[in-house]
Amino acid sequence: MRKEAFQTIRLAFPIIVGELAQMSLHIIDSAMVGAISYKQLAATALVINGINIPFIFGIGMTIAVSQMVSMANGKNDPKAVSHYLFNGFVLCAATAVFISLLLVLGRNFLHDLGQDPEVVALAIPFLKLIGLSIIPMLLFMTLKQFADGLEYTRTAMVLSLLALPVNVFLNWLLIYGNWGFPRLELLGAGWATLITRILLFFSILLLVLKHRNFRRYIAVRKTEWVLRKKTLRDLLGIGVPSSLQIGMEAGAFAVTGILIGTLGAVAQAAHQIALSCASFTFMVSMGLSQAGSIRTSNAFGRSDWPRINVIGKTTLLSAVLYGVFCAVAFVLFRKALPEVFTKNSEVQAMAAVLLLMAGIFQISDSTQAIGAGLLRGIKDVKTPTVLIGIAYWVVGIPAGYYFAHFLKMGATGMWLGLILGLTFASLFLQTRFFKMVKRQER
Repeated sequence: MRKEAFQTIRLAFPIIVGELAQMSLHIIDSAMVGAISYKQLAATALVINGINIPFIFGIGMTIAVSQMVSMANGKNDPKAVSHYLFNGFVLCAATAVFISLLLVLGRNFLHDLGQDPEVVALAIPFLKLIGLSIIPMLLFMTLKQFADGLEYTRTAMVLSLLALPVNVFLNWLLIYGNWGFPRLELLGAGWATLITRILLFFSILLLVLKHRNFRRYIAVRKTEWVLRKKTLRDLLGIGVPSSLQIGMEAGAFAVTGILIGTLGAVAQAAHQIALSCASFTFMVSMGLSQAGSIRTSNAFGRSDWPRINVIGKTTLLSAVLYGVFCAVAFVLFRKALPEVFTKNSEVQAMAAVLLLMAGIFQISDSTQAIGAGLLRGIKDVKTPTVLIGIAYWVVGIPAGYYFAHFLKMGATGMWLGLILGLTFASLFLQTRFFKMVKRQER
């Protein structure tokens, strides 16, 4: 048991560091923009909430690449690995372009969300740049998932860490207008993100094409880099439900953010602070989820169900322990964390309350992510999608809306709804996974 847990954590660690580095880019943007005004911070929150659902759909499509690559790697079939890489890249590239055009051309939808007009005016040009940056970002993530599926998880980690100082430096130049550059404020953060993501994509592309670790998969490109309908269907069969699963969770948070935005810019800014912190800790859970998913997918390729059972139990235990740690940290530092983002005392006070709520759902947030990942590893994606939909959209969002508006609990009520949704999702998914394993072991 301890050995299996260590192997999962060892695989997950570079993924976690890479995910935290990517999340840090958003937090750095929020902090550097928030230093100018809380309305620019609220505009950042509005854009992130607005693009979250389509962007998450794209991320779900990239996940299919790691799943299929991992299964082929478990069968020791390098030709199939190369074939899934090419078809997955083409599929994800088309998805990225579609999402980007949808956001850029439809960016005026922000006017229809009932938000503060000044916040919307700041958000629209920022959304255009962030929408364009989705293309290089999803292409980077596709190649990252390919490397992760082969258990070369350090590749993306190193690149993501190197991107942090680049992004900070570009922000410093373009947000504040240093070294003779124009002071673009929020728009400068958008340009910095776009440039950083382009550099990330071309860096990992060069590594995949040239590094010796991937040479055997690139060498067979003449025969394997062809589009096949069956392969695309297999990728879509995992990618679409995975997108829906992640999208329904992210969508619940996004809709919560939009509904909180109708309560005013202060509530919106406070929500963004709490969400940024909760999203940061969630990246560790996502890393554990991806590692558990990759390992179960590899074992699934060999039909090794006893090992799948052990991987599931040890990964879940790791998630529970991590969730407890995060819950304690959020409770202890709920008043100090908002001070990093803003000097506005009203926003700080509300964010401290929301961080307390975020602390409460840390365990269920972590374990539901693990459950979804483990089920993807054994190619069970349709029923879990329905269960996740019920948890968030039948239980969580309606309950949050009721608490916020009918019980007059405001932003706190919306976050209470999130707690219920996450808890139900965790219970549903864990029960489903262990029932599936028990059925196969008989």
